[in-house]
Amino acid sequence: MNADDTPTGTEGPAAPGAVITLLVVDDHPVVRDGLRGIFAAAPGFEVLGEAADGVAAVDLAVRLDPDVVLMDLRMPGGGGVEAIAELARRGARARVLVLTTYDTDSDTLPAIEAGATGYLLKDAPRDELLGGVRAAAEGRTVLSPAVASRLVAHVRAPGNEPLSSREREVLALVARGTSNRDIAKELFISEATVKTHLTHVYGKLDVRDRAAAVSEGFRRGILG
Repeated sequence: MNADDTPTGTEGPAAPGAVITLLVVDDHPVVRDGLRGIFAAAPGFEVLGEAADGVAAVDLAVRLDPDVVLMDLRMPGGGGVEAIAELARRGARARVLVLTTYDTDSDTLPAIEAGATGYLLKDAPRDELLGGVRAAAEGRTVLSPAVASRLVAHVRAPGNEPLSSREREVLALVARGTSNRDIAKELFISEATVKTHLTHVYGKLDVRDRAAAVSEGFRRGILG
């Protein structure tokens, strides 16, 4: 398939037995070459294109309409989490399977919250990678054992409920020393709503005040 054969984007998951089309996204050419080689050698896969950052990935995914996007997370010029969220916002058909070196909570949770179908580490065996892409194309959730363990631990841990995107925005502004009034102006919400978001942030981070929330936010990697 080439760019002139772009489907409408309304189809569902790839049908069993059909050729699974992919977009490979990674800022390292050697990684992209390696992945392309793996899928070229395996029957039932076709790599439609490659991208070196999240911005290019979104443009190509919308234009080429692959079944699966293999997405790295940390890339200069546009990260994977932002790209995943943008693809979801645009209603892209492609399933996003994160393939990265990082399995920390600060990487895993935002990617899944943004809409990733699955999360594999780059040291995954070849068969696990191929099986993961097949599963993602069929709409099934794919998680490496290490990531699955982290998510289970995160859900079970008290005070570890993930912050919503709005709560993260509020916390980031608090970290800059922004007052509730100015936060309200910047986010176009009322001061009362800001206070409500802060109350939720305090509860989820298990803290009692702004300074402690900021400190905990940095400790957990919520604030960079």
